[in-house]
Amino acid sequence: MRSISLGNCATRPVLSSLLPLAEGADANRIAILMRNPETGGVERMLANLAQGFAQHGVPVDLIVGARDNPYFENLHSRINLVCLGSIRGRGRGALLALCGHLSSQRPAVLLAAKDEDCALAGAAKRRLARPPRLYLRASSDYSGQLSGRHAGRLRRWWRYREVRRWFGEADALVCVSEGVARDMRKIFRRRHVETHVLPNPIITPQLAVGVAQAPSHPWFASGQPPVVLGVGRLAAAKNFPLLLRAFARVRSQRHCRLVILGEGKQHEQLLALADRLSIRDSVDLPGFDPNPYAYMARCAVFVLSSAWEGLGNVLIEAMACGAPVVSTDCPSGPAEILQGGRFGPLVPVNDEVALADAMLARLNAPRDSDTLRAAVAHYSVENSSAAYLRTFGLKSR
Repeated sequence: MRSISLGNCATRPVLSSLLPLAEGADANRIAILMRNPETGGVERMLANLAQGFAQHGVPVDLIVGARDNPYFENLHSRINLVCLGSIRGRGRGALLALCGHLSSQRPAVLLAAKDEDCALAGAAKRRLARPPRLYLRASSDYSGQLSGRHAGRLRRWWRYREVRRWFGEADALVCVSEGVARDMRKIFRRRHVETHVLPNPIITPQLAVGVAQAPSHPWFASGQPPVVLGVGRLAAAKNFPLLLRAFARVRSQRHCRLVILGEGKQHEQLLALADRLSIRDSVDLPGFDPNPYAYMARCAVFVLSSAWEGLGNVLIEAMACGAPVVSTDCPSGPAEILQGGRFGPLVPVNDEVALADAMLARLNAPRDSDTLRAAVAHYSVENSSAAYLRTFGLKSR
């Protein structure tokens, strides 16, 4: 990995395509934009893609506003971590910083994912004389989000307007699921938008390493009661109150425990609900763990209780770890991952009785880990990055 820090020095308006290529520029190069890198799923998927592209022999510029992120550790030597501090802000300075880099390096493709990144990438495309082909990655079911929040007509109209603005400059959209693709076509209405549904780069070599490690939580020790597992942000989208209510029904019929890995604003609210349901002694919310795979490989059943998803990465990870799974049939992703219920029960959103029944059935069913792993094998980093390269029209070396 080469690391480049340009600070504010790249904020000059470099707009001409007649500038000479910078040393090391490559017509097969991919630029990936992450202006405010966090430790969420979107950033992890983009970092995995960068690694996959590099392993296929394609040079990558990972353009970030700050380099302090665990996903940027141990990057491949073909990945240039380009820190443009100016892109973290808003307005002209961020735009000029990005345009300056794209003008000098002239990548074949610019890929962005988060809403603000998509807006900035689109503005750069309009400004440059010879912009790279712009692919914007859509990972949210916006209609599902609005439905879950009971949004009124005005809020829905405004949100759809924003999405059309953010994604409207793309040469093509890359969607993480068929459901997201349908939603984006709905939002763009009569306007044609080229969409590609490509697998997320979820399964990495580190997953097998994580599975081999033992979880530190005492409830996963040998001889303990079976553990139901949930993983995700403690936020409205993940709908963990539903999981607690369903678990209370399961707990009344079978001795088991519930662990939810993750952090978020609902932590105290969820513990209070566990108290009201009289299951507090069987529920633990230990927070974030960098290795959820050790838990997934050893849980009795993994539950995705979400109200909405773009895809449902943790569901794929759990299956790749061999865990039996249960999921709500939320928009969008789980029905595609589980192939309509073939690889795990799908239950209606907010139906605690149906979710409890499905959890009990899974707890009592034989474990078929090999079948579950095979069902999600196409979500590997190698397969995903190869699919992206074919879509971009770039070749492995």
